[in-house]
Amino acid sequence: MRPNYLQETQKRIASAPAGYVFVASDLADIAENRRISVCLERMTKENMICRIMRGVYYKPEFSKLLGENIAPAPDAVAHAIARNYGWTIVPSGDTALNILGLSTQVPSVWSYVSDGTYKEYSYDRTTISFKRTTNKEISRLSEKTAIVIQALKALGKEHIDDEIIEKIKSITSDEERTVMLTEAQYSTSWIYEIIKRICR
Repeated sequence: MRPNYLQETQKRIASAPAGYVFVASDLADIAENRRISVCLERMTKENMICRIMRGVYYKPEFSKLLGENIAPAPDAVAHAIARNYGWTIVPSGDTALNILGLSTQVPSVWSYVSDGTYKEYSYDRTTISFKRTTNKEISRLSEKTAIVIQALKALGKEHIDDEIIEKIKSITSDEERTVMLTEAQYSTSWIYEIIKRICR
């Protein structure tokens, strides 16, 4: 029996949570990208999903309070783009501070360091920027260690006080801090000294 790729794609997306952001390669176990892309385009035309930009889609999340669909989370969009190209990315600058809860300011540009190329994407008044960095800043690091390092760099040595250290300690688990202490030993010396204080 010939597989029904459209039906399988619809079923997979129906089981995903509202607001799910994805690319064709996320559904690679159903069929090759070309077939999945055709299915996604058809689903877009039927308003079952929304196209954020070329190759990136999301399952609409409706807000009864606002009476409209909620915009997809920029961080989810950034990670979907990264999956599409096989990049490793880590939030940086104000983006890292916002995601960790160290700043309530919404970034004007959602910034990420990446092992991919320099690239910028814009959609619906949102801009996502990828900046290539050395592999040692992101490779072989757990997600939490990498984002904490980027957040500390964004703050700067002179702006890190006991309150910041306690805040980071409160949003990391004992296991994450144990891993962080080991992984961060090859980072810049002042960052490692701060991380040792966080992990005490």
